[in-house]
Amino acid sequence: MNRLVDELASLPGIGEKSAGRLADHLIRLPRERVQRLTDAITDARENVHFCSKCYTLTDTEICPVCSNDTRDHGTIMIVEDTRDMQAYEKTGKYSGVYHVLQGAISPMLGIGPNDIRLKELMTRLQNEEVSEVIIATNSSLEGETTAMYISKLIKPTGIKVTRIASGVPVGGDLENIDEITLLRALDGRVEL
Repeated sequence: MNRLVDELASLPGIGEKSAGRLADHLIRLPRERVQRLTDAITDARENVHFCSKCYTLTDTEICPVCSNDTRDHGTIMIVEDTRDMQAYEKTGKYSGVYHVLQGAISPMLGIGPNDIRLKELMTRLQNEEVSEVIIATNSSLEGETTAMYISKLIKPTGIKVTRIASGVPVGGDLENIDEITLLRALDGRVEL
């Protein structure tokens, strides 16, 4: 039981108490359910890999978004990870394609430009007809650093580079919002 708790606690976002509750729950499940979970984990680990075009996780050579001919392949949205891509896909409003960096530049953590999928992005931009790149990295220090770096890389190519707007969340009180977010909200204001 201790080994199971230790393994579960090593997962991101799972603390010691949550790991204990999960282990207790798993032990009480019928064998078939535990086997289905084990099979799903093994199957995902063996069959899920990076899309050869955008680097999201997929179980096919090219993901469903990249292989969809109805998408606008001339517009590429750059995101930090697959979860960010999935968030935009849930909106149903974006019809372009993506490039997943698999991280962000973070000198404090020793993650530089060569540690994320920037080289692959630049190769892709040289080999495809792209009219716009939308940078949709997070509004964190790492995300902003990555966005600025990407912008400086792409601008000389003549491709239009845009950045997603960010600002005050719906339902947020201005007094609880940091200065950078408030300034970005002010800069990104639109006419009513």
